[in-house]
Amino acid sequence: MSTTPSSTYQSDNRLKSTIVSERPQERLKRMGPSALSDSELLAMLLRSGTRGHDVLTLASRLLSEAGSLAGLITWKEADFKKLKGIGPVKALQLITVMEIAHRVSTQPQRLDPLINDATMAAVFMRPLMHGLEVEKFWVLCLNRKNRLIQCVEITSGTATSSLAHPREVFREAIRESATAVICAHNHPSGDPAPSAADIKITRQLREAGQSVDITLLDHVILGTTSADPLGRGYYSFRESGLI
Repeated sequence: MSTTPSSTYQSDNRLKSTIVSERPQERLKRMGPSALSDSELLAMLLRSGTRGHDVLTLASRLLSEAGSLAGLITWKEADFKKLKGIGPVKALQLITVMEIAHRVSTQPQRLDPLINDATMAAVFMRPLMHGLEVEKFWVLCLNRKNRLIQCVEITSGTATSSLAHPREVFREAIRESATAVICAHNHPSGDPAPSAADIKITRQLREAGQSVDITLLDHVILGTTSADPLGRGYYSFRESGLI
């Protein structure tokens, strides 16, 4: 059966309409963000591809290189710019989005979970230390029932060191009207074994807490299970009898 130019034109238009409807932007409008795949969500951020590679192809390459969306959170500007089609502006935009995603995922949705031992503290702190390459020191300010009032970052150090003074720790505890605290810091190496400096600061924290009548429940060092000889991924000064 022969086709007229008119019917061919209409068929082409229907085909084009179908293709357009499958573009991420159109799918987002019709079905909402949950209907989009990881590569389609990335394509919405990238907006355009390169010659010979459409934006979905570029997004798929990003996911393939990183392994997953979560893998992109740790990427630096240079990592993004290695892919053809991602220049300085797009790289910075992607870094910004990934940092927002990281902060949203690490901010606790409620500020009153029960935290009265090292295991609970490690579970709570795990998202906050994910992907960190420097040491950070936090104080978990607790009420009389050991429920979290606030988690405060005290210091952020270099790749090899982080210092915290008891004065800074208990200033925050007093400000939050805490009756007890759990201190925590991470070891970027993944090995949670305490250093001499860690032992020294813990003793200082214990003495300072006694002087202001705020209990130091524990000092927890956060690492990874793979680098921990005990396979726990954290070290507790209280469990070790040093508090």
